[in-house]
Amino acid sequence: MQKRNRITFPIAFEVLIWLLYVGLYKYSYYLDQAGLPVIRTANFPYLQVCAFSFCRTLYLIPYYRWAVPRLLFAKRYWLLFGTTLLVFLVISPFNDFAFAWLFAQCTKGLVVHRFFVGMYAWLRPDINSIFTDLLAFFCIAFARFSYQNEKLRHKIETDNLQLQLGMLKAQLQPHFLFNTLNGLYGMSLTGSKDTPRFILLLSQMMQYILYDCDKETVSLQDEATFLEGYFELEQKKFPNAKITLELPALIPEVQIPPLLFLPLVENAFKHGKHKIEDTAGVEAKLEIIGNSISFTIKNDIYQQAPPAGKPVNGGIGLINIKKRLELYYLNKYQFSLLKSGNGYIAALTINYK
Repeated sequence: MQKRNRITFPIAFEVLIWLLYVGLYKYSYYLDQAGLPVIRTANFPYLQVCAFSFCRTLYLIPYYRWAVPRLLFAKRYWLLFGTTLLVFLVISPFNDFAFAWLFAQCTKGLVVHRFFVGMYAWLRPDINSIFTDLLAFFCIAFARFSYQNEKLRHKIETDNLQLQLGMLKAQLQPHFLFNTLNGLYGMSLTGSKDTPRFILLLSQMMQYILYDCDKETVSLQDEATFLEGYFELEQKKFPNAKITLELPALIPEVQIPPLLFLPLVENAFKHGKHKIEDTAGVEAKLEIIGNSISFTIKNDIYQQAPPAGKPVNGGIGLINIKKRLELYYLNKYQFSLLKSGNGYIAALTINYK
């Protein structure tokens, strides 16, 4: 999920309110109130009235942009009610009076002059204008509050998942290092010529876990390379088992959350029968199908399992992946973890566009 600047719904909604409500509706409303001569040759006559409708509405910006969202966040509803009464019943008439006087000074000698003079000649609230202002701008304020509230919730979820990812990495590192170093130690005792290469592979994988995975997203190619190294090390530990990872010949430039497939891989190796039986194994396949990434992994049954066709309940790692999928790929993924025949099958498909 890449961050990018974009026009949010509250901003678009706010612009539409200013253009359609303030620029057109209120302009037309004031023209009706003014009783000015009709000019049929112009689509927008008396633009001074249009400018007035914009200017006399400016005082509401602090109300809907700052006061309402903050008071809603603080759940101070009575203070919000009192602030609303103050703004629309007290400040609004004085605001209209001030701008009507200002526009009257600026339009002396013009036909619209008497309209502005009439507005500030007596101080009275315009109930119709107050009601429509309240309706329009409170809707903007509530849209901003809802958006900010959702943004905050999203940030909390993201922070929580980042914490869980950190815990996943912390769990992986000692376990992964311990098992891999044991294997490398055995290779060194036998004088295997592959020992230096596997030490380098382990170093590259640890660098990926410690540094590259601190980013919000990583390339699918980097993730595939990490998985390839993981499977190669596991194959070295269990040379007679069938441990395979099939990757596509061409991997597109796609960004995904780091270590997204790792809980599925660790789960398969943790519960796989290959640890006690050479004929068993762990088989995985990464495919690119149109705009979708498909990852499937199967392991032979090692522990007592639920009946075939029943969903398998996962641990913390699987809970983590489900939460991350909801956050990054809401309604754009399919995930299943089932017992089928003599093995577990985990299948994940992500639409990355």
